[in-house]
Amino acid sequence: MAKLGKRTRAARETVAGQADLTVEEAVKLVKSNATAKFDETIEVAMNLGVDPRHADQMVRGVVSLPNGTGKTMRVAVFARGPKAEEAKEAGADIVGAEDLMETIQGGTIEFDRCIATPDMMPIVGRLGKILGPRNLMPNPKVGTVTMDVKTAVEAAKGGEVQFKAEKAGVVHAGVGKASFDEAKLVENVRAFVEAVSRAKPAGAKGTYMEKVSLSSTMGPGVSIDVVSATGN
Repeated sequence: MAKLGKRTRAARETVAGQADLTVEEAVKLVKSNATAKFDETIEVAMNLGVDPRHADQMVRGVVSLPNGTGKTMRVAVFARGPKAEEAKEAGADIVGAEDLMETIQGGTIEFDRCIATPDMMPIVGRLGKILGPRNLMPNPKVGTVTMDVKTAVEAAKGGEVQFKAEKAGVVHAGVGKASFDEAKLVENVRAFVEAVSRAKPAGAKGTYMEKVSLSSTMGPGVSIDVVSATGN
């Protein structure tokens, strides 16, 4: 077993025995432990009482965080003609059609969000096995298959976060940077948790939100009281 460094041991000691904290307490503790030489991402993980293998228990959605994510979002858009120009003017990093498909098929994926106009989906559909596992496949349910390319690009660039339940019913996302003010991180955490709460599927049974935890990229996680997280 690898020997823990001094910083890691010290961080773990600060969270030992800490559980069911308020969002404010959790943010303060996690932020204080984010001492890496880079600006660590603050991440929320939620354990949900769902089995996403069943269509009526899938949790998927999108939320615009009030204070952004602090991350520079690289956006690719599949579009032609005027819509391609619209995407470029809105700030898209990569715009294309068949040429973009071939680039991706060649193993080059230099973007964090993929948007497509509906007429491009026959092309994009060929990339399902590549984009799907990376959660990059455009989907009308989260607004990434749309004719309103300008709005979609601006939303992606402005701090919009997509979420999707993984096999074990876990949803996670980055909700800011350690350099953010505590109050801004608290707002972002609550906005994300509330969005996941609103996305509760019809097939969910029993306790929907089982656990909420917060961590930084290099730091230990702490559990948050679910009621505090939802602001109820």
